[in-house]
Amino acid sequence: MVGVVGPQVLDFISHSVAQTQRLGARLGQLLRPGDVILLAGEFGAGKTCLTQGIARGLGITRRVTSPSFTLVNEYPGGRLPLYHIDLYRVTGVQEVLDLGLDEYFYGAGVSVVEWPGQALAALPPEHLLIELSVIGKTKRELHITAVGSRYGDLVDRLLAPAPGSGPLPPGAPPREVFRCSPI
Repeated sequence: MVGVVGPQVLDFISHSVAQTQRLGARLGQLLRPGDVILLAGEFGAGKTCLTQGIARGLGITRRVTSPSFTLVNEYPGGRLPLYHIDLYRVTGVQEVLDLGLDEYFYGAGVSVVEWPGQALAALPPEHLLIELSVIGKTKRELHITAVGSRYGDLVDRLLAPAPGSGPLPPGAPPREVFRCSPI
């Protein structure tokens, strides 16, 4: 199901949009106020798809879209608010600093940042980095790196069985939160 590369690094293969969204939903269930998720990958790699799953895991029912032209989309109404930030059009560190995004990063919600490479030095030093790569029409590789102890704990919790999943009755089919193949 999961390939563990190191104590704070995971690799997944998702075979479909639905699997990517399920992984996001599981992650969303585990997130806490002030968590920062950085999503890197080419156009079409699944960054917004994963964010849609995170929103679902937070209990947000609104349609989640890429904030490419607005910089930040705010999604209240779930267990925690979601701040979906897109730095693709940002030209550098100073521009990110001038935007005052710290109120999102250190606030009461969860920040998901697409295209973080545009200004890594202006982003929180502790975060969960998810790098998405296209390896087929619907197949994606997700390389997850935890930076900081909070995010190491998050990765450990992502690997643990979902609450309430308990032992299965004899003969029952396996229960999975998401289906991903190991790399």
